[in-house]
Amino acid sequence: MELDSLRTMLRDMPGVVEEMPFGPAALVYKILALKMFALVSWNETPVRINLKCEPSYALFLREQFAAVTPGYHMNKQHWNTVTLDGSIVEAKIVSMIEDSYQLVVQKMTSKDQQRLRYLSP
Repeated sequence: MELDSLRTMLRDMPGVVEEMPFGPAALVYKILALKMFALVSWNETPVRINLKCEPSYALFLREQFAAVTPGYHMNKQHWNTVTLDGSIVEAKIVSMIEDSYQLVVQKMTSKDQQRLRYLSP
């Protein structure tokens, strides 16, 4: 997955904003500017993305793909780092991104979830 298409996909998800709170090396994607669900190390070669993941599924993905490792600078139980080196098909990466988004939405308040529903197509 190319960086431009990755950024577009992330920004096009309902209620998502792109920020750089940790400096220019990391693009952070938050839902309703409140909760992070993705962090992209965009200036790395290859690009890496940190994604939230259910703990047992995170372990499963790490066993299945060499490009999936415990979340760099994140809670290793709940976050994975995915290296976008072409070894994982794009559809699987999209699925991991969508899972991360949904996990964060599920933990948001009902009021914020309601706000998000209004933003969804």
